[in-house]
Amino acid sequence: MTLPNPAELIRQMAGRLTQHLAQRHIQAPRFIGIRTGGVWVTEALLAELGRHEGFGTLDVSFYRDDFSQNGLHPQVRPSALPFEVEGQHLVLVDDVLMSGRTIRAALNELFDYGRPASVTLVCLLDLNAAELPIRPDVVGATLSLAPDERVKLLGPSPLLLERQALATSL
Repeated sequence: MTLPNPAELIRQMAGRLTQHLAQRHIQAPRFIGIRTGGVWVTEALLAELGRHEGFGTLDVSFYRDDFSQNGLHPQVRPSALPFEVEGQHLVLVDDVLMSGRTIRAALNELFDYGRPASVTLVCLLDLNAAELPIRPDVVGATLSLAPDERVKLLGPSPLLLERQALATSL
């Protein structure tokens, strides 16, 4: 299976997102990218939409349910939301949706900032491996991988997808 071209996925996602927001009568959404890949996808998506406003970034490390097991990633950075969350229509962007746990952590963090009017979830890839009932509203592509495979987004420019095999222990 060949991995899709991220630039083409972004173009398609921009059209689907525009349609999704119009159907819901959302005119001025605030964009938030989940660090790191979701930030790169947000930048590319906003460029494709011709929008040049700033956007927020979330680092959900402290909100993950595996924090106590795995500890902190060495490159944890603070989240930055340069706007109010309360009452806003948010577009939450991530690169790869797998279990849904990152999105759950992001929603928990967002609600600590306030109660948004709505949250639209946008993901470049859905790996069809959900452990939680979380599905994107707009997705670039849905893939099913072997249990020992993962996909990693490389970037920020150009965006590339790389298939990775998990190390197997003997």
